[in-house]
Amino acid sequence: MSNAPAMSDLLDTDEPGFQQVLACVFGIQQHESRTYLVLLDHPESTVAELSDVLERDRSNVNRSLTTLLDKGLAERQRRLLDPGGYVYQYTATELPEAKSLLHDALDQWVEHVHQSIEDYGDEHSTS
Repeated sequence: MSNAPAMSDLLDTDEPGFQQVLACVFGIQQHESRTYLVLLDHPESTVAELSDVLERDRSNVNRSLTTLLDKGLAERQRRLLDPGGYVYQYTATELPEAKSLLHDALDQWVEHVHQSIEDYGDEHSTS
């Protein structure tokens, strides 16, 4: 069962916070939106570093980051380590771009709702 907030949760809130809007519009869970907000304050973080800040298991943080990458809310870069090997570093999508993504997603949803309202009853109309 998903813990992602439903649109009705957002509509039932008089003054939703940014984290709640982010989770609802993108259909992500609260811990994923929290990961995004922490990542904004800690750019170029590794999973281990984020795990410490978020006080969450690395595997859970990794799953949250995968979701954020899929939604376009984070980027991943590979950094080579001096002794060899590499580590991935994650950076949140800049806030202005994330806000733009939110506006676009919400506008698409509103357009869909308006179209559903307009289309309702068309299958029952008589010529």
